[in-house]
Amino acid sequence: MARFLVFIGILLSFHGFPCSASTNAHAERQPSFLISNTTGLTPGEQATISVFKKATRSVVYITNNAIRQDLWSLNTFEVPQGSGSGFIWDTRGHIVTNFHVVYGADAIQIVLDDQTSYDAKIVGVDPDHDLAVLQVQAPKHKLVPLALGNSQNLQVGQQVLAIGNPFGLDHTLTTGVVSALGRSIKSVTNRTIEGVIQTDAAINPGNSGGPLLDSAGRLIGVNTQIISPSGAFAGIGFAVPVQMVNRIVPQIVKYGKVIRPGFGISLIPERISARWGIKGLAIAKVQKGSSADRAGLKPARKTSRGRIHLGDIIQTVDGEPVRSFDDLARILDRHQVGDTVPIGIRRNKRTHTLSIKLQAIN
Repeated sequence: MARFLVFIGILLSFHGFPCSASTNAHAERQPSFLISNTTGLTPGEQATISVFKKATRSVVYITNNAIRQDLWSLNTFEVPQGSGSGFIWDTRGHIVTNFHVVYGADAIQIVLDDQTSYDAKIVGVDPDHDLAVLQVQAPKHKLVPLALGNSQNLQVGQQVLAIGNPFGLDHTLTTGVVSALGRSIKSVTNRTIEGVIQTDAAINPGNSGGPLLDSAGRLIGVNTQIISPSGAFAGIGFAVPVQMVNRIVPQIVKYGKVIRPGFGISLIPERISARWGIKGLAIAKVQKGSSADRAGLKPARKTSRGRIHLGDIIQTVDGEPVRSFDDLARILDRHQVGDTVPIGIRRNKRTHTLSIKLQAIN
């Protein structure tokens, strides 16, 4: 029996199977590219690993809880109704995420990188851009803000990284490239969000509200939507650009809301304007003392016979035609309170151009 085992060992060594007597010789005969080397990471891989390790300290897991009451005992309890990701904005505990991640929440819980959890309050939201700002009372040494990048000089094809908590897992990294720039998507309020970044970095449920980073680990966008018939990632994801985030978030932090530029007018509903064949935005009311009032804009009025006499119809703003509320909001989004913009109006079958200084509106 011993002789038989010795024979088998010799036979296996002869045919090249790994044995103690032949392992080194066999390895020497292998081409160098087949040898596994766990320490031989490329500079690109090392950079990605470094960015992930650094950025995860700033990425949080968010649970959206609803309060329910037992019909029999009348006891109240919290039920998770959604989850998502977010990231630390500053050392005062402000957290940025998507509006749809916290929508309808009765209670919100934040889990930091070290797995400590804190109750969060909503500071303010901007549903039109699917953004929300939360705040937690956590020690400053645990609050590591993300570095801000620039979304204005992005190039299609450059590498991006998405970090989040898809499907409730711990921090997960996906990589890809900028697939397209200047995309338009609809927010939860059906408002158009302009200048959106499209990426093929995998974004799945739970990634919402998490950061989209450039190769240096700087924030360039907030992951917000995917296009997928099944609900899982299918190669097309969208992120709100950081330039928009950096304009909206400080306002929410300071005022608890977004300060929007406007004229101080209300408009006749689009469905009625369309029924009347109006091409443009018909002014229904002008707020007294507003920018529109000072510029001399005329609202619609009711005649003595009870009929509606149209006032001014806005046809262009800042040189661009406007046919809907969405057109107007999109153009005004590019401006700040205090900017002066030209508007083209139609009054009594004649066109006029006026300059209006934008004011803060709710």
